[in-house]
Amino acid sequence: MQAKKRYILVLMSCAFLVLCYFGAFRLRQHGGERSEPKKLRSYTEGPGELRFYPDEDLIVSPSQRRSERRASHKSANCTLYTCFDLSRCQKDFKVYVYPVEEPISTTYQKILNVIRDSRYFTSDPSQACLFVLGLDTLDRDNLSPDYVSDLQAKLDQVKYWNNGRNHVIFNLYSGTWPDYAENLGFDIGEAILAKASMSTANFRPRFDVSIPLFSKTHPERGGERGYVGSGDLPATKKYLLVFKGKRYLYGIGSETRNALYHLHNGKDIILLTTCKHGKKWKEMKDPRCELENKEYDRYDYQVLLENATFCLVPRGRRLGSFRFLEAIQAGCVPVLLSNGWELPFSDVLHWDTATIWADERLLLQVPEMIRSIPPTKVHSYRQQTQVLWNNYFSSVEKIVSTTFEIIRERVRIPAQRSSYVWNSHPGALPILPQFSDVLRDFPFYLNHLAQTPHAKFTAVIYVSMAAHSSPLLRLLKAVAKSAYAARIVVIWNSETVPASSVKWPSSPIPINVIQAQHKTISSRFFPHPLIQTDSVLSLDEDVLLTTEEVDFAFRVWQSFPERIVGYPARSHFWDDSRSCWGYTSKWTNDYSIVLTGAAFYHRYYHFLYTHFLSHLLHKIVDQSQNCEDILLNFLVSHVTRLPPIKVTQRKQYKETMLAGGGRSYPSPWNDPDHFVQRQTCINAFAKVFGYMPLVRSNTRLDPVLFKDPVSNLRKKYRRMEIAGS
Repeated sequence: MQAKKRYILVLMSCAFLVLCYFGAFRLRQHGGERSEPKKLRSYTEGPGELRFYPDEDLIVSPSQRRSERRASHKSANCTLYTCFDLSRCQKDFKVYVYPVEEPISTTYQKILNVIRDSRYFTSDPSQACLFVLGLDTLDRDNLSPDYVSDLQAKLDQVKYWNNGRNHVIFNLYSGTWPDYAENLGFDIGEAILAKASMSTANFRPRFDVSIPLFSKTHPERGGERGYVGSGDLPATKKYLLVFKGKRYLYGIGSETRNALYHLHNGKDIILLTTCKHGKKWKEMKDPRCELENKEYDRYDYQVLLENATFCLVPRGRRLGSFRFLEAIQAGCVPVLLSNGWELPFSDVLHWDTATIWADERLLLQVPEMIRSIPPTKVHSYRQQTQVLWNNYFSSVEKIVSTTFEIIRERVRIPAQRSSYVWNSHPGALPILPQFSDVLRDFPFYLNHLAQTPHAKFTAVIYVSMAAHSSPLLRLLKAVAKSAYAARIVVIWNSETVPASSVKWPSSPIPINVIQAQHKTISSRFFPHPLIQTDSVLSLDEDVLLTTEEVDFAFRVWQSFPERIVGYPARSHFWDDSRSCWGYTSKWTNDYSIVLTGAAFYHRYYHFLYTHFLSHLLHKIVDQSQNCEDILLNFLVSHVTRLPPIKVTQRKQYKETMLAGGGRSYPSPWNDPDHFVQRQTCINAFAKVFGYMPLVRSNTRLDPVLFKDPVSNLRKKYRRMEIAGS
């Protein structure tokens, strides 16, 4: 009898378990509001590995989930082939900005400003590949003063909205208290989302763009350089690991920061949090708040950044944090504690060479992990943070440009830049794939590839007066005698004498005369198809150079193909009395400009000058018909972060007077107004660039034995002493 009861009990138990199993299965298939666990990436795994983690948003009302579905589920599977009109981008990659019809935040105004002033902008919507809203979508926290209400209704009135197709929506903050979900509160349709604090679960690969969280004070253009120099040593600093920020007493984002006090030792690990923020912190404070607040006030955050090897970057209310960009600029290696965060520009940037990935659940293991990293690798991490900061994050302009360049590469597949270009100096922004898809064609990579430039150069002589042909013909003969000259191209922009009336001398190399386009002085830097050599020798018509001087300067340039190398030097300086930049031709102990009246540089800079610079800069040059040489120096120093190189001193390098036809034409270099105008140009250029890119140098390169008291027979460039006197 007892045996029968035991068998019956076992059978009933089995039946109950089977019922529970199938019941639970049906609930998972059809049950209400709970969903499958989200598939998030763990920072303890490689880029391609995934693990399952519990859904963090279980405590959400059904109405809120329906709102989220309306805002994001509709376009969850968008790709460029399903939610984008690629045909709009075949001719050119242009961006149209809608007119602003209501007040917007200062940050969004910066974004719109840099787009309108960029090479991407078009005022014709029919020519646009992308569209950017005039409605401010940056802050979608409904508790924020910058929150735009009724955005969905306003979107429905946008003329070219077309369910968001080919639109880019910029966003820094999404969601609100208490869970700060990624919902924007409106239907983005088929628009591309350029968003900060984006999770890997909601990120649509090859469609969305993850951008960094940046503050309202982030500079519109230019921006400060990173704090770490190229030879900055030692690799490790006074503090091993630092953090200073808020601790959250309630809501999400509090767990990791609440536990930081376990690691803080007041010696080499300084992890500081404060409860002193928000209106109700005193009501919510816990027993640790007073002690932590006192410790927090003892340390200066900037001093910590500059003296730390690693900087902890835990999530805040959202996945992203301001501490991320702050650490990168300081060259403090970020230690990321934000599981599931899709890092900024992750499509193209190799963050594993500049950041340390940690796991929020393994906080106590962080000190041991970073102590095990050798100093050589730490130094490499720190250097890479500077490359990324300077190239992509130091200004709003660079963040927006990087966003557009990532999208441009997606819509025009044949013109993609390699990962090496994206993750090395000078970065991908100044490397225009329209010029070439071969690294060897760019001056910045010749040393990396262990290759030398072409052994020949093309001379480009700019003619603007040519009232008498003697100086020009003398210059042509001197250049043609050079063993390194491949071709001479004469850019004719003179109305006094037609090119056809000049009797061109016989030459062992081709001489091609090209009429200047649109009579603008910038035509001397146009990328003419006739220029096939790496090197360009830029010359003014009245330059006094010997063949030996040309040869020596070219040999120097071959060692520095990314720089401007030439004879006439100028300098800029800060004028405290006038609070502006000054320009001088006086001989000083340093210089920052080498004029292109007699200088070598790489032909790629013609392409950059024409297609990369803002139209505002071209407008300044065209209106003044001056300063084009200064602008080229700005461009090269901006891209390379290096000064030009001056070769052998020359007291006079231009004719002081051009004469002919019974009239005299004074050289503009002797005109005082000429220097005033150039000083105005320098300040206008610096304003558009957002900073002063020119770099000073006190280096001058002369031939060996130059002006040494030895036999002239021992010198290779024997006549340069006389020319330079």
